[in-house]
Amino acid sequence: MPNPVEFYFDFSSPYGYIASEKIDALAAKYGREVTWRPFLLGVAFKTTGGAPLPSIPVKGAYAARDMARSAKFHGVAYRFPSVFPISSVSPSRAFYWLDAKDLKRARELAKALYRAYFVDDVDISSADNTVAVCAKFGLKADEVRAGISDQAIKDRTRIEVDKAIARGAFGSPFIVVDGESFWGSDRLDQIDKWLATGGW
Repeated sequence: MPNPVEFYFDFSSPYGYIASEKIDALAAKYGREVTWRPFLLGVAFKTTGGAPLPSIPVKGAYAARDMARSAKFHGVAYRFPSVFPISSVSPSRAFYWLDAKDLKRARELAKALYRAYFVDDVDISSADNTVAVCAKFGLKADEVRAGISDQAIKDRTRIEVDKAIARGAFGSPFIVVDGESFWGSDRLDQIDKWLATGGW
């Protein structure tokens, strides 16, 4: 069985959101599964010296336009959130809590959390809002709340963030195909060709 496509993303990343709407279908086209792994860009930035785009005036103005244009290009519903960027600790913990129980449902939850933020303008940095999105998704609110507060889930999230950074993830999305790394939703066409040809 071919290796899964590794999909590293941050829930506050517009480009990660765009890729999240495309990556499963792209991988399935070549008989691949996708391993979804949220991580925390804030931790990666501390490691690499990076910074969120809005904190850099010229890049921030460009990025706001590019995010909307890129979403439209890919046919993905998008609205720039009123609070940006955000901490993605709560949604990441919710993901890993469900991931331990049901891999496929966790992936669908990730999509629901992304859409809540980038379509419905829900600030998912709030644990209460993350729990509300999970409840709307069909999970029991009290179980989700307990899950994201559980020390084992906190530890799992931290371990996965460390693994992502060790893997080389410095931005979102960061996609790895058979050891080859691709950064950004604008690399989806390259990933398509790489999967089709086995590299070039």
